[in-house]
Amino acid sequence: MKGIQDTSNETYRKLMGNGLKYVIPKFQRDYSWESEHWDDLWQDIQLILENEENEHYMGYLVLQTTDNKKYTVIDGQQRLTTLTILILAVLKRLNDFVEEGSEVENNEIRINTYRNNYIGTLNTITLISDNKLKLNRNSDDYYRNYMVLLKELPLRNTNTSEKNMRSCFEWFYKKLKKYSTGEEVANFLETIVDKLFFTVITVTDQINAFKVFETLNARGVQLSSSDLLKNYLFSVIDESSPHHTEIEELEKLWSRIIGKLGNKKFEDYLRYYWNSKNKTVRKNQLFKVIKNNIGSKKDTFELIRDLEESTDIYIAIQDPGSELWGDKPDIIKGA
Repeated sequence: MKGIQDTSNETYRKLMGNGLKYVIPKFQRDYSWESEHWDDLWQDIQLILENEENEHYMGYLVLQTTDNKKYTVIDGQQRLTTLTILILAVLKRLNDFVEEGSEVENNEIRINTYRNNYIGTLNTITLISDNKLKLNRNSDDYYRNYMVLLKELPLRNTNTSEKNMRSCFEWFYKKLKKYSTGEEVANFLETIVDKLFFTVITVTDQINAFKVFETLNARGVQLSSSDLLKNYLFSVIDESSPHHTEIEELEKLWSRIIGKLGNKKFEDYLRYYWNSKNKTVRKNQLFKVIKNNIGSKKDTFELIRDLEESTDIYIAIQDPGSELWGDKPDIIKGA
């Protein structure tokens, strides 16, 4: 496909241990995995540990780059964030042994090695970490200032994403307490980083990233192209140096739409909405057309507000029992 720069299968070790940087777009959705997701991953890891010939496939990772050094994570941020938090829990467990005076030198070497390989380099004077993974706008400060530094994680005045990340960290840390030596923890980590692998698709721009989403969705691999569109629309606003209330308003409107429809239904809704008001375009051309027509703050807010106002109508068209129809006769409801 034109625009796809590379497709490869990569282990987690190769993906994160190569000196590259990964950035989750500031307006992509927040970290939302919960215990059922962590438990699924943990059970898959246990199967690997029981038989080191086993591997676990983590799915598609869609990245966008212009310089092959810094990659924007178009799809896969939940999985990458979870694995990074698991690594931090490993560092915390190794630090327990250091504090207990157990194999201090060896465990300090392990901590420094794993931090540099999978988290980022830490300036020991300023305690500023040059992280391999940068999270979105609602998560990165908490991640960088507390989690990466292995500080006590705040319980109050935290948003939903931060609460989920803290819970994830505590969940994995509790699981890792089954290991009673640094060597056991190291063996755990060394095994999984070589046995967890992704199919990595690298693209050069947003339009081609959207085409990747459409192609994979058509093949039954469900990715969220709504996240890609959201990031584009929010980036239009962000480039205008907006007041924080503008971003909050846009976030509120977007959340209302997705809350009613869900990410998957939104994609169909957007196509029907756009074609009802403009010249009909095919699904695989929709993002390109929207990008060509929506390029200003005014355009973006007009689109989002109209989408939000039309959502109930779209839902009602598919539901003859909707309150929106009131006392209309059945022939109008389509019942």
